[in-house]
Amino acid sequence: MRRASPFASWSERANWMIDIGIWLRRPPTHIRPGRDVADVERRAKQQRTHFLLDWLDGNRDVKRIVQATLQKTLREAIGPDLFCATGLPREPAFFSELGERLSRLALPNTAAKQDMSTLFAAMFKDASDAEWLLGLDQATLRRIWKLCADDGISHGVQQQVDEALVYLVTMIISTGISAEFRQRLEPHIPLQATPFMALRRELEKYLAASPRDAGALRSVRMLIAVCQAQTDRIYAHLDEHGVSVGLVYKVERMRAQLVRMTLLIDLRSALAAEQSSDQIHALLVDLIEAHHRRSSVHGLFRRSFSLLARKMVERNADRGERYVARDDVAYRSIFKSAWRGGAAASVTVMVKGLLPAGGAARFFEGAFASMNYAASFLAISAVGGTLAATQPAVTGSALAAKMHALDSVEDLRRLLDEIASVLRSQAAAVFGNLSAVIPVMLVIALGWMLIAGAPSMQANKAASAIESLSLIGPTPLYAAFTGILLWLSSLAAGFADNWFALRKLRDVLAHHRRLVHVLGAMRSERFARWLEARFAHIAGLLTLALLLGMSPVLLQFFGMPLEVRHVTLAAGTLTAAAASLGWEALATPAFWLAAGGVLVTGLLNVGVGFACALGLALRARDIPLRKRRIVVWAVLRRLAAAPWKFLLPERHPRVAPIQAQPRLQEHDTGAEESERRTGSDR
Repeated sequence: MRRASPFASWSERANWMIDIGIWLRRPPTHIRPGRDVADVERRAKQQRTHFLLDWLDGNRDVKRIVQATLQKTLREAIGPDLFCATGLPREPAFFSELGERLSRLALPNTAAKQDMSTLFAAMFKDASDAEWLLGLDQATLRRIWKLCADDGISHGVQQQVDEALVYLVTMIISTGISAEFRQRLEPHIPLQATPFMALRRELEKYLAASPRDAGALRSVRMLIAVCQAQTDRIYAHLDEHGVSVGLVYKVERMRAQLVRMTLLIDLRSALAAEQSSDQIHALLVDLIEAHHRRSSVHGLFRRSFSLLARKMVERNADRGERYVARDDVAYRSIFKSAWRGGAAASVTVMVKGLLPAGGAARFFEGAFASMNYAASFLAISAVGGTLAATQPAVTGSALAAKMHALDSVEDLRRLLDEIASVLRSQAAAVFGNLSAVIPVMLVIALGWMLIAGAPSMQANKAASAIESLSLIGPTPLYAAFTGILLWLSSLAAGFADNWFALRKLRDVLAHHRRLVHVLGAMRSERFARWLEARFAHIAGLLTLALLLGMSPVLLQFFGMPLEVRHVTLAAGTLTAAAASLGWEALATPAFWLAAGGVLVTGLLNVGVGFACALGLALRARDIPLRKRRIVVWAVLRRLAAAPWKFLLPERHPRVAPIQAQPRLQEHDTGAEESERRTGSDR
């Protein structure tokens, strides 16, 4: 306290105040075992505050110098930013705000300029400061205020609160009357009739009137509530018609500004009534918490992308319902679809073997492989086929949608049945692909040998292919990496679906002048509906082709020699290599190690992709950790008790036709009547 000097520079006085905050927050050196550490530290901060005030009361000369130093610092400080900018997003767009936060992490601000907002942030660096401030009693708060401020400072604070309110309402209007907002609210309503413009008019009336005017205060609070309801309508529109990360950021910024306006209005009205201690308390706590929320880059991502993640999960869940085999009929349907996909994938394996390896630049190798995968995946989709291990990413989302209602044992039993159905559908897809790609690949290899007079693969290349698929080696790592790529392709499909809905491409294509001129109005509408139903699926397939072809090239450029291992393509490669080497290859240990590698590849493709999708879906839907643990242990117990239920179809008893029941009842009427009489006689 003896270091205080009202004649020091602003920087020296600011650093002195920061040192006071550091001393108040210093944790105690000795804490008894068994005590709550957070509670002890909070009490220690409060006791230091009381001790500091008592010590100043006992040293009047030092107190006068300290009081003069604090009051001069507060008079010179520029205060409106403290109320209207601390803890609130400042940038107009998401990525500019992200860049500003990253720069603040790398280059933290100092209290060199006369900015009360910067000084406040430097004094309260810990988020826990809000807790011990809440514990201070009203008498202590009044003593602190009397030490720091006088009538002139109080009047200046009121003016700064008014300026902060005008600034906040101006920022709210600039966002609320923008084209993005008006198109999603009431595009035909006049600007002056919007609630955001009405809020500014009522706020100006309130600031011009007496602070004790209850009617003006009531009008402002009502319009703030109306504006908050408008942000809820924006969220409802985004939830239905597609999510924009930039618009979500603007909505979150407006909601934070409306909350800050509410706190400032409460403080202004309390200052007029001379009952402002509670409101000052609440405002200080909100400023500290908001400041630490704003300094978090993770929090910005979480708030801005949470709605987009949930929407992607819901859209994937809708598509994932088609791939769940709940009975033997659905199981056979998925198996047949996967059989067609495996037959088409054999052509992909053959073309991949013919592509140049090592003779061209790595980029062109990846580009050719991506084009091969893209043509194959589109062909599989065109014939109604299914590629194994692409469904877990969407079925995981469908499964997470059913984990909300998990409140009883019966709910858990139904969920376990659903998990078994999901895993059975993955098994059906893998079995269908393998049952098709192996014989078709054999036929192709034998046909090539008869036509060309030589095996489809050279002996050294075939041996190398079998060795690369070996279970003893990096094959499990490559298979897990491929599972992540499969999950990323499902995310791309969700992004594409959201982008299609956000841009309203169905209406754009249905009413496009040139398209209507060429196809006609009805065909244009039909084409728009067809593209809307398949756009996300096509985008996911093309993204998967690009990831499978180009990811190894890019990773090897950075010194990470990763390859892709898909169960269907690996089984086709193994079959082609064995057919090129002849029957004697089946007797070698390398072949059976490669066969085990194909089996592990299938398990990891499905397992990793399913785990990634399920984890994202659980986080997007805010499923509690307790429910997740219950489900995991229940699944493991059922898997240990009956593993076949997760692989083979479940047969349901057939129900007799309904129209046969009346004839049976008429035929047995006499027998039932005689039995009834016999029973009555007995």
